[in-house]
Amino acid sequence: MEMFNPNSNIDFLGMRKVSLVISLVLVLASLALVATRGLNYALDFTGGVLIEAQYEQPVAVDQVRAALTAAGIENAQVQSLGGTRDVSIRLQPQADQKDVDAVGKTVMAALQKSRADASLKRHPDFVGSSVGDELKSDGIVAAVFVMLGIMIYIGIRFEKRFAIAAIASEFHDAILTVGFFAATQLEFDLTVLASLLAVIGYSINDKVVVFDRVRELFRLTRKAETYDILNKSINQTLSRTIMTSLTTALAMFALFFFGGPSVHGFALTMLVGIVIGTLSSIFFANPILLWLKVSKTDLMPVTKENPELARRP
Repeated sequence: MEMFNPNSNIDFLGMRKVSLVISLVLVLASLALVATRGLNYALDFTGGVLIEAQYEQPVAVDQVRAALTAAGIENAQVQSLGGTRDVSIRLQPQADQKDVDAVGKTVMAALQKSRADASLKRHPDFVGSSVGDELKSDGIVAAVFVMLGIMIYIGIRFEKRFAIAAIASEFHDAILTVGFFAATQLEFDLTVLASLLAVIGYSINDKVVVFDRVRELFRLTRKAETYDILNKSINQTLSRTIMTSLTTALAMFALFFFGGPSVHGFALTMLVGIVIGTLSSIFFANPILLWLKVSKTDLMPVTKENPELARRP
């Protein structure tokens, strides 16, 4: 199944100057937003008030969230405590709430208004942000190791210029995705962090497919002009790139609309990453390869000189 004619000759590289300038502007804007506005870290990173409630009859997590939302308590994290009657609620106290007891009373009033069988399981407690700081640093380390692993893999499978183009694309996609959250100030929690790592892995998949086609065309063509080979590679893999992105996006749309609030951040991050990764596969990765002056000789095996043959007349 081909959405686009694989023999088409759309001059994608002819737009490389515009696309690279746009990418550079977006990357700088994203970095500026992260530096000035920062990310809206969720309770996973900032800490907050922890309240444990219990019900006499089974209760669904969605019912608890709905009761809190109806009372004007937004962005609370609700989790089941291993059963159907106990839940934990974590939230940031509002400006007019001076202590955890006031927060606990407000939350329990909201729950009891929805269901009279709700009661406080134990005294509310304040959870600090030290664990969140550790999670931030661990997330950064994980992202760095993922990118280094990708660079080593691409360098072994292809050639160092491909590795440089791949890692540049990964930084490009990751920075733009983080910039989206800095611009929108949507909550950045652990599910978003996990999704960001998934975006890095997903993004490299498209690049590997295009790079594979570049290598094949270089080997099949005797007189290979780099510009033509790179353009042809994008055209021939365009259908696969678009179809893969669309099918993955459909799954993420289903998660976003029907998966519940707990996976909204994951699904939204993946959707943003899919769009950015698809565009960078077409308009960013190959222009970087052209700029690095990749050629057919880079993909030819290196032959060592045989001293025995050199001594022959």
